[in-house]
Amino acid sequence: MIRLLDVLLALTGLVVGAPVLLVLYVLGLFDTGSPLFRQARVGRDRQPFTLVKFRTMKPDTASVASHLADQASITRFGRFLRRTKLDELPQLWNVLKGEMSLVGPRPCLFSQTELIAERERRGVLKARPGITGLAQVNDIDMSAPELLAQTDARMLETLSLRQYFHYILLTVAGKGSGDRVRR
Repeated sequence: MIRLLDVLLALTGLVVGAPVLLVLYVLGLFDTGSPLFRQARVGRDRQPFTLVKFRTMKPDTASVASHLADQASITRFGRFLRRTKLDELPQLWNVLKGEMSLVGPRPCLFSQTELIAERERRGVLKARPGITGLAQVNDIDMSAPELLAQTDARMLETLSLRQYFHYILLTVAGKGSGDRVRR
C-alpha cells in the first residue's frame, strides 16, 4: 500500500510541481551553473543509488555529510532551498524509480560507516530510504548516528498509513530544520 501511495504522490508531485521545478532549475543555473546535485547514497539492503537534489552548495564543495560541510559553502539561493525544503523535490524521481520512499530513513553516504553499522544492527537498511521521517521532523540529523538509527528503527517498527501522511504533512508545513551545517 505504501509503495502505491509513493508512486501516486510522487507522480502527482512531479506533474503538478513541474512549473516550480522548472523555475528552480533555471534559478539554479544562475546561482551555481549546475542546478542539480547527484550523489551516490546507501539504499535498501546497502545497494547504491544516485540521489538527485537541487544544488544548495557551491559546485566545488567536498562531497561530505552536511554536518561536516562548511556554512560558507552554501549559496544564498541554497539557503532558501534548504529552509523551504524545495531542494528535496527532485527526489520525487528517486521515489518514482523505487529507490526511495516518501517516508523512511534519510539515505546516508557510504563514508558514514558508523551510521551504516548502527542502521544495519537495527534492521533499518532493509527499508527503502525516504525523503522525510520521524528523525527529520524532530531535528535529528546524521551528526548523531546512534540516535538517528534508533529513531529510524522506531519509526519503521510503528509506521502506519496515518503516520506516513503525518510525517509528510509535518514536513510540508516546515517542521524540522534538515541536516545541520557546520558554522
